[in-house]
Amino acid sequence: MTGPIITKDKVETILDKIFIRVFDLQYEEGKHYFDATRRPLDNIVATKTEEEFKSMLPDAVSCVVIVELPGKEPQLLLSYEYRYPTGRFLLSVPAGLMDPEDRDEENPIATTAIREIHEETGIVVDTKRDSVSVINPLLFSTPGMTDESNALALVILHLDNLDEMNQKGGVGSECFDGFSLIDKDKARELLKKGVDDKGHFYSVYTWSALMYFVSDMWK
Repeated sequence: MTGPIITKDKVETILDKIFIRVFDLQYEEGKHYFDATRRPLDNIVATKTEEEFKSMLPDAVSCVVIVELPGKEPQLLLSYEYRYPTGRFLLSVPAGLMDPEDRDEENPIATTAIREIHEETGIVVDTKRDSVSVINPLLFSTPGMTDESNALALVILHLDNLDEMNQKGGVGSECFDGFSLIDKDKARELLKKGVDDKGHFYSVYTWSALMYFVSDMWK
């Protein structure tokens, strides 16, 4: 089945701000579908060719971070980050937008992941000691209303201690309220409850990290 073909001449700009844009995808005469996006008009997903679609890079990278410490079972590293649209600190994975210069690197996803982990945790990833890999190159967040996407990266940290860990590197509007290092039993509890220890809901990327951790797919 062939769906509607959306071309750039059928797209009308509704809102154009530095961090958010809204486009009207006029996919048929008199029919409209609205797209909230971070991307400028010439880079929205709806108008990409099949080749462009299959080779595009994500808007951001979310990280599944496993910490291995001497004498301890592996733990999943999460933190509480203030998410403005929810008005609350939510249990979150280290994550951030892919910078324009990241896109020119040999491995853009790994480059973004390493930078974001340093900014949000204070930990410098040592590529000789630690490992960085891609779980999924691009996942759409809520494609019913936006084309925003995240890659999922796996970062395994082999640390002697947690002395480096801090939340002083937040950039711009980023705001944090502590870390949560959890073992598999705690991860299962959070998955079953569907909320964190404060009774707050968490994002689908946190859910993905919890599932990836408890399933041992990271090994």
